[in-house]
Amino acid sequence: MPAVTVPVTVTSVRAVKVRPGHSVELPEQVVTEEPLEIRIAGPGQVASPVIVTMRTPGHDFELAAGLVYSEGLATPDEIVGAGYCDAVRDDPERRFNTVTVSLRRPWTTPDRGRSFVATASCGVCGKSNIEDVFLACPPAPGGSPLPGSAVVQMPGRMRAAQPAFDRTGGLHAAALFDCSGTLLCTREDVGRHNAVDKVIGSRVLGTAAGSQGAHGAALLAGTALMVSGRVSFEIVQKAAMAGIGSICAVSAPSSLAIQAAIQLGIGLAGFVRGDAYNIYAHSERFDLEA
Repeated sequence: MPAVTVPVTVTSVRAVKVRPGHSVELPEQVVTEEPLEIRIAGPGQVASPVIVTMRTPGHDFELAAGLVYSEGLATPDEIVGAGYCDAVRDDPERRFNTVTVSLRRPWTTPDRGRSFVATASCGVCGKSNIEDVFLACPPAPGGSPLPGSAVVQMPGRMRAAQPAFDRTGGLHAAALFDCSGTLLCTREDVGRHNAVDKVIGSRVLGTAAGSQGAHGAALLAGTALMVSGRVSFEIVQKAAMAGIGSICAVSAPSSLAIQAAIQLGIGLAGFVRGDAYNIYAHSERFDLEA
């Protein structure tokens, strides 16, 4: 069997800690950030580079599969799996920073404007214009409203499932809940959109707890997404591609995120703190009495 490689999500550094009246140099732990090159290949094809994203190592296959799906490059039933690229197996620096997503069908690079490098804070992968995104995203499917009592508990449940944040304080998180507020999956990453792609990819690859793999467009119908930071447009876009009905966030949404949620039929709540929150789109997605 091949050796199991443990991803390095935390890096040890030295830091001068300045406190009132004194300073001292001590060890510190920070979140790891490294590039991940994602490639796609169909049957018998040489893998083609698609994008390089800056990410925190861990759940790389989920990240790659989730990004390929959420960016509309392949549907879940077209994705066979993901793995580290054999073409760079002799290069230790690239071996575990290059992932190939394998498809059941031949892969052809889309004829549209795209940027092939993404930072840890960006998303939408260089789509040529916003209209392209709206055209690609179907409206969110219907489903049971999310109980208000569950909404206020979601940040705490997500936070309790963030081991790397406990060590560094420098990671975003995304968590998937069912319509009753039960936690299904939590993922961490230095990038908000990467954490969302890892959650989506866990379902694409059938690795989330209780998941049996999935097919079709509305992969995550009947679920809600919780994110640790603000909600920007690309997070709404990714949720829409996966069929997620509601998004909740600890922080604020942007104006374009609200516009997209309204247009795509997604419930959107922000500033979920304590027992309070604001609803910005599709309040019918939330049961305020439950």
